[in-house]
Amino acid sequence: MNNSFFWTLIVIIFASCVPHKDLVYFQGEPMTKENIYKLNNTPYKLEVNDIINIEIVSENSKLVALFKNTNTTIDQTNASTSYYSGYSIDQHGNIRIPYIGDINVLGYTTKEVREKIEIELKKYISHSNKIFVKVKLSGIKYTILGEVKQPGTQTLTQNEVNIIEVISKSGGILSSGNNKQIEVLRKEFDGIKKYTIDLTQIDLFDSKVFNILPNDIIYVKPFKRKSWGLGTTGIDAFQTFSSVFAVITTTYLLIKTL
Repeated sequence: MNNSFFWTLIVIIFASCVPHKDLVYFQGEPMTKENIYKLNNTPYKLEVNDIINIEIVSENSKLVALFKNTNTTIDQTNASTSYYSGYSIDQHGNIRIPYIGDINVLGYTTKEVREKIEIELKKYISHSNKIFVKVKLSGIKYTILGEVKQPGTQTLTQNEVNIIEVISKSGGILSSGNNKQIEVLRKEFDGIKKYTIDLTQIDLFDSKVFNILPNDIIYVKPFKRKSWGLGTTGIDAFQTFSSVFAVITTTYLLIKTL
């Protein structure tokens, strides 16, 4: 019985160990210089519920003030106040600007929205008054779930956020997390798409979802051994097996003494 226990314990410990190659990030050769410029160059197209900040500047400041959101005095660098200071895209894909009215921005880039606003403003402001319009996302909101230290929803006030930054912001992946199975769920115009990223491979930088977009959901899957209850390391497995063995042995001895 002792030999059986010993060999069973050895098998479980080795089965629970994560191979070294599954723990090392960015394996493989770096990309060539030509490919680097091809990465994630497609501009983001606005979707329903996105919030954009619009800044309008002109020589005639009093006239321009008429077209500004009444809450633009709120600090726009604070993601929590952007809901009030920015322009939210409604269910019809429109934003509403004072005096101009509804402007459809669904599926447009921020550059295209800027050009549309400039055209509308020129109907009210003479060409002698130079107009400067700046349009940008109020931040990138995403949700990260699964085997990370700090799951939840966050908004980063940046123009661009990548998967490495998102994971670092969440405190990193737990030992129970499978860094070869990072899923990104993204709402696209033709439906919800699911992509998988392998952090152990250098080609993750060439992934379509390396850069996170607003409203992405990131899910770090657990190792299968966690769902089996064996732990994620050899020590975890040893402790689990030892506890079970101790309970079985104690129960056996109690029954035997009756």
